[in-house]
Amino acid sequence: MKKKVAFICVHNSCRSQMAEALGKIYGSDVFESYSAGTETKPQINQDAVRVIKDLYGVDMNETQKSKLLSDIPEVDVVVKMGCNVVCPHLSAEHIEDWGLEDPTGKSEEEFIKTAKSIEEKIKDLTERIKSNKL
Repeated sequence: MKKKVAFICVHNSCRSQMAEALGKIYGSDVFESYSAGTETKPQINQDAVRVIKDLYGVDMNETQKSKLLSDIPEVDVVVKMGCNVVCPHLSAEHIEDWGLEDPTGKSEEEFIKTAKSIEEKIKDLTERIKSNKL
């Protein structure tokens, strides 16, 4: 059975959404990808949406929305995106923190850098889950 992975941060509008989208692209054969936060936004960060669409051809506005921790199923792996404040807590058999800075309000280059960083980490996570190294 596939593992369930939750990417979490406070608002579930930017980094965790990008990770959910990239998890579906690069990890779908190994895990199910979810994202959530302790607060939601009316819409996903539109800069993040544009960058993911430009780089990966996925429109997050069509496939994803901002969700609360209570909106997702129980998961096996929790990935904290990096919170300057207290990260939401979700129990799982494996928890890690990627410590990514929030690009919200910054330049497009910052969003691209964040997306590429998440892509690398997703690929690494996929390999670790595949080879039971979690």
